Amino acid sequence: MQEVIYTGNVTELQAVTVSATHIEIGAAVSLTDAMQAIVARYPALEELFLRFASPPIRNAATLGGNIANGSPIGDSMPVLLVLDASLLLRKGTSVRPVPLSNFYIDYQHTALRPGEFIEQILLPLPVNGEQVASYKVSKRFDQDISAVCGAYRLIKNGDRVGDIKIAYGGMAATPKRADKCEQALLGKDWSEPAIAEAIAALDKDFQPISDMRSSATYRKSICANLLKRFYNETAGEDGARVYTYGR
Repeated sequence: MQEVIYTGNVTELQAVTVSATHIEIGAAVSLTDAMQAIVARYPALEELFLRFASPPIRNAATLGGNIANGSPIGDSMPVLLVLDASLLLRKGTSVRPVPLSNFYIDYQHTALRPGEFIEQILLPLPVNGEQVASYKVSKRFDQDISAVCGAYRLIKNGDRVGDIKIAYGGMAATPKRADKCEQALLGKDWSEPAIAEAIAALDKDFQPISDMRSSATYRKSICANLLKRFYNETAGEDGARVYTYGR
């Protein structure tokens, strides 16, 4: 018989601290508390987190659980990937850091070794000049699993792309960075022609499947249009927000 150990009452896993460089979130911290800490530093992510499940679920579920579950459509993972989040994995007295980008190996298969658990999520603090956003598309606007969730982090050098990170959930067997799309943009002018090239590169990054939430064709369309939305918002077009109130 397999033993299951409940970690929800472990004090060390319930802490949220902020160092000079990172937000450090214990794996048993509720989504509600983790989201408050993240949105306080990354306010552009508020709408994504307001659409993340329902308040009762956010109060009970944990960010560590959402990550460890390994679902390709977990809404936290794309934005954590573009923000270069990392994990501390513990087994007894042994602790090892693993970048989140190396954590997902295959469909619901992670880098956790037998006996290991996620102890902490480390999220770098914002840097000057970066622009971050994440959007989800689902059948229902609230309390629904994503068909696609996209996340973006941009740093410009003048009018050129100095650094760009793009990740999607719902487009592959794991949450995944769009490496070829990023390379198509790096060093280019942040412009509509560059975005068109980057959208063409998305076809090399992802070959999505059709399922009950979306067809593969629609997923590709969403993927491209969310990148266009990020471009429009960062190029000066005001981003329309549905939520103008707290919940």
